[in-house]
Amino acid sequence: MSPFLIAFAGLPGVGKTTIARKVALRLGAAYLRVDTVEQALRQSGEMAELVTAGYSVLNALAADNLALGRSVVADSVNPISWSRNAWRDVATEASAHLVGVELVCDDIDEHRRRVETRQPDIAGLHLPDWQAVESRNYEDWTNADIRIDTARHGAEDAAAMILAHVAAARRPA
Repeated sequence: MSPFLIAFAGLPGVGKTTIARKVALRLGAAYLRVDTVEQALRQSGEMAELVTAGYSVLNALAADNLALGRSVVADSVNPISWSRNAWRDVATEASAHLVGVELVCDDIDEHRRRVETRQPDIAGLHLPDWQAVESRNYEDWTNADIRIDTARHGAEDAAAMILAHVAAARRPA
C-alpha cells in the first residue's frame, strides 16, 4: 500500500496544528510542522529567505519519510499554489497518495478570538496577531480534497472526517 501525504492548509488560528497532530497520531504517520523548521532556521541565524527555505526543508523531510513507506502529515499555512504544487510533486515522486486538506474558520469573531488567545508551543516562536492574519496573502485551495470549517466542526470531528477520507482511499476500487 502506498503511503499518504496529507498536506494541510489554512490561515493561522483555524486549528491546523491541533487537527494535524490528531491525524498523525491516529495514522502512526510522521508529523512535520513548518513552524518548527522555520523557528530552528531563525535560531540558527543563517537564513535570509525563511519561508522558501522552511517549505523546502519540509518537502525534503516528507520525501525521505515517504520513501520509507511512512505516511506524512504536513502542518503548514500552505498559502499559495506554489507551496501546494510542491506537495503534489513530492507525493508524485514518491508514488504516494496526496490528500489536500484546507481548514477554514468562517466565523470571523471566533477566528479572531482563537488568534488573539493562543499561546506559542515552540520556544521563541512569535505568533501572528489578528492584523497579520487578516492581511496575509492566502489563496483558497479550490481543488483541495477536503475543506472543513472549524467553526462548525471540532477538532475530533475534523480529524475523523480526514481519517475517513484516507480509509476510503485505501479501499480497493
